[in-house]
Amino acid sequence: MTYTRTALVIGGGIAGPVAAMALQKAGIQATVYEAYDGLADGVGAGLSIAPNGLNALGILDADEAVRRIGIPMTAIVLQSWTGKCLAELANPPDLPTMQFVWRPELYRALYDEAARRGIRTEHGKRLVGLADAADGVTAHFADGSTAEADVLVGADGIRSATRSLIDPAAPAPRYAGLLNFGGRLDATGLASTGGKMHMVFGKRLFFGYQVNDDGSGGWFINLPRPEPMTLADTRTVPAERWLHTLRDAVTDDRGPAATLLDRTIPDDLMVIGPMEDIPTVPTWSKGRVVLIGDAAHATSPSSGQGASLAIESAVQLARCLRDLPHARAFAAYEGLRRERVEKIIANAARTNSNKAAGPVARVLRDLFLPAIMRSLAKPEKLAWQFGYRIDWDAPVSGPAPVPAR
Repeated sequence: MTYTRTALVIGGGIAGPVAAMALQKAGIQATVYEAYDGLADGVGAGLSIAPNGLNALGILDADEAVRRIGIPMTAIVLQSWTGKCLAELANPPDLPTMQFVWRPELYRALYDEAARRGIRTEHGKRLVGLADAADGVTAHFADGSTAEADVLVGADGIRSATRSLIDPAAPAPRYAGLLNFGGRLDATGLASTGGKMHMVFGKRLFFGYQVNDDGSGGWFINLPRPEPMTLADTRTVPAERWLHTLRDAVTDDRGPAATLLDRTIPDDLMVIGPMEDIPTVPTWSKGRVVLIGDAAHATSPSSGQGASLAIESAVQLARCLRDLPHARAFAAYEGLRRERVEKIIANAARTNSNKAAGPVARVLRDLFLPAIMRSLAKPEKLAWQFGYRIDWDAPVSGPAPVPAR
């Protein structure tokens, strides 16, 4: 029995195209509505797609599209500011190799893959209102147009308009005490890191970098700042001044941070803005409207799982809508996802605290972290996060329907 035939997907970033492809696989016709007039080419920095995210994409036969633009990450090496190796986390065995991707290329790969499958994306459609009825939902856009379908999926990010419309009291993003910066270099001047991402707990910031075999590479920095700054505020500061601030903060660190910063020109500095999360979103669905990705479960970049969790949720939601009426499908989807994503959000928040550690906490962290990480690096300790698999073919039973009163 087909319960849901059509869907509106609000948001054309990462979660939106994946949701549309997953819904299409479930037999549901989906159209993506993007607030911005044009494509998001050139917007965003680097991120990772974890093994669990690749497995979820594999269900949609979309994982190869990501591998074509990705750079394998075989391990993460954690170091202190002195250069001491605190831990090395290898890619879990028997799982797909984690991929480092630049967000603009990931966005375009997923956008093009969805278009290749006949999925339409409408641009310049900023959601401003919803009308939920017994037989469908209507989206109202800022340009005066409307669109109707059986369900609406809010995939519109950490500042989701959909989330605010279904719950005006929904929590706002929480500042993690860190500002995020990045850079992409054609010539780093450094030797290849052999597929390993190095992450350094510096004296005054957290620094990560990876160098490819051809000498190109990229870096990111999480700069502690107790006072919040908006993205707009960070971008009013000249790039030259930010580069000076970052160079000053790595003066005492032994490693390549200063070299990579010196090779980054102001025009190439990525000012990504404040690192934020939302510990919990109480309302994931209302009527015929449901949230996925950062709209429902925004984790800070420290998790390394933001995109992968969004991909997982898109696939699980499509499974549920394939097998159940929308109300039961939304409840089943939330039951499958909430505990997992909020555990990862909490873990990332603890990581953020380590990145922003003061002088005393930094000494204790560097002293005890190697032993802690040796325990956590065991494959069985990582399986719950990286080994997560979705059984697409398994029917979703869902919760029992609530009797009518």
